[in-house]
Amino acid sequence: MPDVSQPFRRVFVANRGEIAVRIIRACREAGLESVLGMSEADRHSLAARLADRAVCLGPAPAAKSYLRSDLIATAAHGTGCQAVHPGYGFLSERAELHRACARYGIAFVGPSVEAIQAMGDKLSAIRLAKAAGVPVVPGSEQLKSVEEVRAAAEVIGYPCLLKASAGGGGRGMRIVRDPQSLSVAYESAQAEALAAFGDATVYLEKFIERARHIEIQVLGDRHGNLVHLFDRDCSVQRRHQKLIEESPSPVLSPVRRAEMAEAALELARGVGYFSAGTVEFVFDADADRFYFLEMNTRIQVEHPVTEMVTGVDLVREQLRVAAGERLSVRQRDIAVRGHAIECRINAENPLRDFMPAPGRITRWKPPSGEGLRLDTHCEEGYMIPPFYDSMVAKLIAHRADRLQATDLLTRALDSFEVEGISTTIGLNRAVLASPAFRDAQVTTRWLETQFLPQWLDAPAGGR
Repeated sequence: MPDVSQPFRRVFVANRGEIAVRIIRACREAGLESVLGMSEADRHSLAARLADRAVCLGPAPAAKSYLRSDLIATAAHGTGCQAVHPGYGFLSERAELHRACARYGIAFVGPSVEAIQAMGDKLSAIRLAKAAGVPVVPGSEQLKSVEEVRAAAEVIGYPCLLKASAGGGGRGMRIVRDPQSLSVAYESAQAEALAAFGDATVYLEKFIERARHIEIQVLGDRHGNLVHLFDRDCSVQRRHQKLIEESPSPVLSPVRRAEMAEAALELARGVGYFSAGTVEFVFDADADRFYFLEMNTRIQVEHPVTEMVTGVDLVREQLRVAAGERLSVRQRDIAVRGHAIECRINAENPLRDFMPAPGRITRWKPPSGEGLRLDTHCEEGYMIPPFYDSMVAKLIAHRADRLQATDLLTRALDSFEVEGISTTIGLNRAVLASPAFRDAQVTTRWLETQFLPQWLDAPAGGR
């Protein structure tokens, strides 16, 4: 792939952890300098050492560092950066960072402000999906009272799902199975949405019992070129947080796969989308139907599985697009080769309700070999701070088919040696070995309602 052209010389990385390391390495491969904006807690991180320069944004709490768009834009300008890459999480889907960068004439590595705003509000995104002819889950508009929620539920039918309009990650979301539980669910969903997002707006959707979470990766440039990079299946989840992701989905027929990809492109075209983005769908396994869920206007945590099966470097493409270049690939160039599976490894104790387990890593010996990829910011001796997300690594296996990829990933987890902290390595290994996963019978609620109760009750030797 040709290097990014020279409106860009230096990129400010406004993130931390493994995604910061990933972006810094992509910059280096593209012939670009990188400046890391870090908190005080991350002064000695791997990302800080790898970047050409690192500057401190502020104290450890994210609200005083990684969530300060004014500090980030000022630091980027002061260090002579021409672009800011927000990674995922933090301010990656906030128009405020985009605008702060624009005040200094700094490019934002992502889509337009208009696209971020249109897709950042779920009700707005649903309206745009309808206008583009994309199937949406039967649901309501904004609901302002218990009476409105009750009336909407009668139309939609039980079970239904209360969701935060400005939300994500399962926050502000409640399943309502009967009228008796509706009032309490509404009040708690509102309270959680307000606390998490500063916006208490909620709406109601039909709840699909046997749902799979399938998403389509899209990529566009400012010259009107737009492609999809096929699908990812992210159905293994706990509390709406993904644990294992794979590409391609093992349950989609060629017809459904093509329909979902075209629906994702239609939605992206409708907002003039450029950069990397992901259109997420809920797939009703019983009815063989899919519905629009939301669009994430950033790079995804699970982007490596798409890179492994397509050979396209999504972060490099993001940098190209932000520099005004055309995509380096066209739709006819993109094909799926083999199967890739990613598991997220978190510093958590699954036996204690997934309690975060920050601390010092006293042994870190990851697996390596053909077909394996490890995205991480950790190393032996690293002190995991208690202030941020608990993910310490993403381990990805790529092989000719799903069974081979599963077996390779299982062996890799077996050989992954980590001491000093608790991790989810054993849980991931058990999930991969389960008949439901191997037979592709999981749903978004399978891990919580079926797998975990049995796994937690098993004798220690069985885990």
